Amino acid sequence: VQLVESGGGLVQAGGSLTLSCAASGLTLNNYAAAWFRQSPGKDREWVSAINWSGKGTHYANSVKGRFTISRDNTKNTVSLQMNNLEPEDTAVYYCAAGTVVISEEHMYEYWGLGTQVTVSS
Repeated sequence: VQLVESGGGLVQAGGSLTLSCAASGLTLNNYAAAWFRQSPGKDREWVSAINWSGKGTHYANSVKGRFTISRDNTKNTVSLQMNNLEPEDTAVYYCAAGTVVISEEHMYEYWGLGTQVTVSS
């Protein structure tokens, strides 16, 4: 089982990025999925989650209105569209899959290795 994130990079404040998470060895549409992030010196924090159908989405207050999570179950992928990025969004972003749509990271069974997002001011 493998989750692989892509789409990270360096962007100026106010810019946009779209992260993707591709699953192999796992039928992602059977699972809830989430994005977490971790900045240097900080604990990993939950960013957004989506249920198996894609009809239920949830966001941390810090990203609500700027980030959009979605999934394409035909392609076994989950995406995170990030708009109006701020320097505070700089972090390694991780994709996770689990059986429950929740913000608690210990409830997610499968994790990717992360992709770096850097937002310059």
